[in-house]
Amino acid sequence: MAEWIIRERPWDDPAGAALRAEQVAELDARYGGGEHEPGAAPSADDVDVFLVAERDGAPVGCGALRRLDGSSAEIKRMYVTPPARGTGVATALLRALERHAAGRGWPRLRLETGTEQPDARRFYEREGYRQIPLFGVYQGSELSVCYERTIS
Repeated sequence: MAEWIIRERPWDDPAGAALRAEQVAELDARYGGGEHEPGAAPSADDVDVFLVAERDGAPVGCGALRRLDGSSAEIKRMYVTPPARGTGVATALLRALERHAAGRGWPRLRLETGTEQPDARRFYEREGYRQIPLFGVYQGSELSVCYERTIS
């Protein structure tokens, strides 16, 4: 039995906001301060699904979907706290996002991660995502690496 519970939450949920702030702090440590993402940051106006994972009532991870077009969505703000890494919660969050995408008729999922995040790159590759050319706002970014997976 899993040690965590994954629930859909509003984008402005306090637990989710705290997790996203932790993610920004980690990205600042890896890349230096400043903006880490080309294009518009996800917001309540354009995030279709936002999930928060909890263990023993404490938030340990999150992830979101933002629709790209009629058949695809982008995974955004996928983050797991360092103590929860290696427990399977990241995979559970990813699979939950994939189920939500499939339920909305979005068989193609894309995502962007960074050159200084080899752990994230290994994770997505292990989970069946393949590296693709930079897409959309990430085109021309020297720090971005993009992935895609078609789900059934």
